[in-house]
Amino acid sequence: MNPKLIKFLKIILPLALGVFLIWYSITSATPEERQKTLQYITQADPKWIILSVIMGIISHLSRAYRWKFLLEPLGYQIKLSNSFMAVMAGYLANLGIPRSGEILRGGTISTYEGVPFKKAFGTIISERVIDSIMLLLVIGITLIFQSQDLFLYLEEKITNTFILLIALIGAILLGIVFLRIIKKSSHPVLIKIKNFGEGLLEGVKSISKLKQKSAFIFHTFLIWVLYIAMFYVIKFTVPETANLSIGPMLATFVAGSIAMSTTNGGIGAFPIATAAILFLFNIEKPAGEAFGWILWGSQTAINVIIGALSFLFLPILNREK
Repeated sequence: MNPKLIKFLKIILPLALGVFLIWYSITSATPEERQKTLQYITQADPKWIILSVIMGIISHLSRAYRWKFLLEPLGYQIKLSNSFMAVMAGYLANLGIPRSGEILRGGTISTYEGVPFKKAFGTIISERVIDSIMLLLVIGITLIFQSQDLFLYLEEKITNTFILLIALIGAILLGIVFLRIIKKSSHPVLIKIKNFGEGLLEGVKSISKLKQKSAFIFHTFLIWVLYIAMFYVIKFTVPETANLSIGPMLATFVAGSIAMSTTNGGIGAFPIATAAILFLFNIEKPAGEAFGWILWGSQTAINVIIGALSFLFLPILNREK
């Protein structure tokens, strides 16, 4: 296939999928459900939305500050303002073209701080690896919080406790066999999985080379705690979700995080994914989708506003460069 066509499809398909999901979400709902969803959104308590947005901005600032720690061992001391604006400009770019934000971010800091693009982009990849590990950690914590519900569900499907135990042991053994196959296989797909796993290990090892390891680890956890917190407080904007415990909210957070990578900035996919998980916890579809749209809309709006301002102020604040 033509490389230009492949590149075009990579850009247009996620956007088309997002538009389709919005259309599907609207048309698949009854007039009553659409009216109820809109009612939830318009009646949402603004103080929780503002708190969520503030947490989001602080997490972006923390990410910009953490980036400085990755560049220091390479011999570069960058301004926090430039780092922050590069991060926000990257978020804005990702809404148009998926993953273009990482390239723009690297190019921006290369232009205004003199960091070679390859080195800047390499630190962004390392950052992504660390964030992948954090997402896996959150998934693990979610499984612990929801373990009781998971076991109850399995017991409904598998009534014999002995069979359930055998199934769990079998799953562990299959995992071990799969790891051994990956290690020895030359199949392209399995090699990619192997390289991804090795990349995760390298990302962890890279922390040991940092001059300020403790600060880097602190900001990494701060970013993800804020992500979960800005997600959690939005539950108070919808009466039906207000009393949900941390377990269901973590499960919804994981679904939303995965949905963000399927379309441009999660457009269309995010509200549907969060509503689907909330439905499992007896939250009706209009309330679940309202939750998703309130969270996605508020965070996307602030990314667009600050991202656009970053594009404007970067050349102004760096006239000498």
